[in-house]
Amino acid sequence: MDLYHPIKIGSVMLPGNLFLAPVAGYSDAAFRSVCFGLGADLCYTEMVSAEALTRGHARTPALMDRAENETRYAIQLFGSRPETMAAAARVAAERGPELIDLNCGCPVPKIVRAGAGSALMRDPGRIRDIVAAMVAALGPGGPPVTAKIRSGWDEGSLNYREAAEAAVEGGAAALTLHARTRAQGYSGKADWSQIAELAARLGVPVFGSGDANTAVEAARMVAETGCAGVMIARGAMGDPFIFRRARAAMLGLPDAAPSAPERVEAARRHLALSVRFLGERTACVEFRKQFCSYTKGASGGAELRAAGVKACTVLEFEALFERWLEAASP
Repeated sequence: MDLYHPIKIGSVMLPGNLFLAPVAGYSDAAFRSVCFGLGADLCYTEMVSAEALTRGHARTPALMDRAENETRYAIQLFGSRPETMAAAARVAAERGPELIDLNCGCPVPKIVRAGAGSALMRDPGRIRDIVAAMVAALGPGGPPVTAKIRSGWDEGSLNYREAAEAAVEGGAAALTLHARTRAQGYSGKADWSQIAELAARLGVPVFGSGDANTAVEAARMVAETGCAGVMIARGAMGDPFIFRRARAAMLGLPDAAPSAPERVEAARRHLALSVRFLGERTACVEFRKQFCSYTKGASGGAELRAAGVKACTVLEFEALFERWLEAASP
């Protein structure tokens, strides 16, 4: 079996099957641009509130911005009402995404309390109705609608089969399973057997999510489950090179591990892009957590992070990049 391969989702053909997952606070345009340039075949936006989008919230459209090199991307929406999700899908489609994804997995309490995210796992019928409304709103020429679900609400209600089938009945062109329950959040072990089950039984591409945090694990997920592709989340934080490394692992090629200068250059590009989108002050504050992720495992990393969480300007980060390079030099 060829682990790395093109994948067709509805009318859309993607060149490969390695994706950056939607991650709130991380998968903005700047980070997606870096990941896309390093081998991600498709990157998802942070989840976008359908309510905020349809009500004209001033800051929400920026979540759908993309960088110049990001020639293809997907927008993920969250909400609980079919009519609102349909209207939001029409607005999102104006950005020209390859896919529009329905979030049925976010475990954050405020999202769940609003009946969205993983709260939808308690009502597969509503998942079907929302997907159907989005598909109808976008029409035959619109981007395909996909859905991302969890295993269930908790261990006592593992209903990923019903939720997946409901999404497909509504017209979903592909489905991603994060093989953890809402109760697990992001802890515990993902049950890849559930991904394998859906991959074997659904008539649309099934993508796996959960515990694919290294290139080797991403390749292993496809090999062991037969899923159509992998959605990488935490494994990409601070390591956008995971996509090119995963591709090499899937093709049986030598590991394309990055050098310290390559890591520094990726971080520099990430910050520069953030400044373009957000302005220097906001970008530098937001980049602090990214810098901490980039420097995990680096020589002198603890000292770099201690300084990084206080950095407020590009010049301050530039000084830290130079310190990073000096510490890595033989």
